[in-house]
Amino acid sequence: MFVPIHPDLAEVLDKLPKDRPFLATQKGTMRSAGGLGNLMQRWTEDAKLPQCSAHGLRKACTRRLAEAGATAHEIGAVTGHKTLALVQRYTEAAGREGMADSAIEKLIARPNGEHNLANLPKRFAKSDTKPKQGKDN
Repeated sequence: MFVPIHPDLAEVLDKLPKDRPFLATQKGTMRSAGGLGNLMQRWTEDAKLPQCSAHGLRKACTRRLAEAGATAHEIGAVTGHKTLALVQRYTEAAGREGMADSAIEKLIARPNGEHNLANLPKRFAKSDTKPKQGKDN
């Protein structure tokens, strides 16, 4: 699978030695996914960040891509998620925030200003009628 490298990451990788794989083991060989996960766990424990994990980085990447407007298919191509359901699970909150922001912006920018309020001031006027009493009152 080929995934383009973000320019910021490419800049960091360009500074690493070219004679061994990225995130190589002490022997200079390529690290397995499980080995990287174990190493990440050790790093987060050493840094006293037990809430952080390799999975958390993948989830953060998924969310950032969603916030940037990437489609579920585009996100899955980058993160390697096998199903769209998994991508949607992680991007749901990002989408909800964006939709909420958009909805409030529409409310603020409504074309008729206060004229399209649901509860006009006259509706708040006091009435001479008493409220209906329930069975328990």
